[in-house]
Amino acid sequence: MREMTKKVVYTEQDYVRDTHTHIENVQRYMQVFAAQLHARSMVHDKSKLEEPEKSILHQNTVEYKSYKIGSPEYKAHLKKVKVALDHHYAMNSHHPEHYKNGVAGMDLLDIVEMFCDWMVACREHGDGDIVLSILENRKRFGYSDEVTQILVNTAARFAKVE
Repeated sequence: MREMTKKVVYTEQDYVRDTHTHIENVQRYMQVFAAQLHARSMVHDKSKLEEPEKSILHQNTVEYKSYKIGSPEYKAHLKKVKVALDHHYAMNSHHPEHYKNGVAGMDLLDIVEMFCDWMVACREHGDGDIVLSILENRKRFGYSDEVTQILVNTAARFAKVE
């Protein structure tokens, strides 16, 4: 004898209820994410106001801003301020150098903060080209084609906003 399976009735009301629950749960996670981003924004780069970063970076910022990202001068400058940068990277998880495995060690909050940091940094260097910055940093940090494209897509979205 075959066992008869009972047909489950899933009403439109059930569907609407479940969909509302899904939406509310997604909203909750997005709000937590936004709150964590906000908290990070309030402490972003505060280590630059502490030693050893403060005095070294203060003495070298004007020179640093004169170099194009990725240029030989830019790379040499990074070596010149290595003591400050080593401290900075240790204190700030939005830098790939914070992690032993670079970008692969980061989470999405780190990536978003890194992207926003790059948006501002590329403007401070005078060229204002975030896509160039993304491509130069890909060479530097070795992130994937997919990560590169996500960052470029995000830059395009921000270009529409500004």
